[in-house]
Amino acid sequence: MANDKKQETKAAFTESMPSNPITIKAQYTKDLSFENPNILKLLSEPAAQSPDISVNVHVEAKPLENNDFEVTLNIQAKASLEKTEVFIAELAYAGVFGIAEEIPEESLKPLVLIECPRLLFPFARNIIAEITRDGGVPPLMLNPVDFVEMYRQQANQSNQTAKTKKN
Repeated sequence: MANDKKQETKAAFTESMPSNPITIKAQYTKDLSFENPNILKLLSEPAAQSPDISVNVHVEAKPLENNDFEVTLNIQAKASLEKTEVFIAELAYAGVFGIAEEIPEESLKPLVLIECPRLLFPFARNIIAEITRDGGVPPLMLNPVDFVEMYRQQANQSNQTAKTKKN
């Protein structure tokens, strides 16, 4: 029975959604930086181990006019070997997305912060792979990002901050 209710709710939600809720109006690199401070040392002394790599991904959205949003996917990747920095790559990759006016208000934020970055990610991933390869190190192939989980974590943080401010 519970499954039937879920299916009915999902069907009602799906029927109310327009066929193309998102229109990609533009995609562009806002900022790109690559630093390779120790390449000569690394090339002359090949490492016996793989570098430690840390990747941070953050999503920002800014409303524009006419139900358009600029969504920016910020990616920072750092690699180090022992105490030596191998590279630092930073990318701000953005897109302008038109969101259908029929989208319910409660669905707007998740749509913008989950689906829009999901559409941008393959392009940003390619840029990071190419810039690291062109920098003289093996290309960094980013793993897929769970934007749903990122959204949940951001929502939980916002709720915790709101609770802290009330107390």
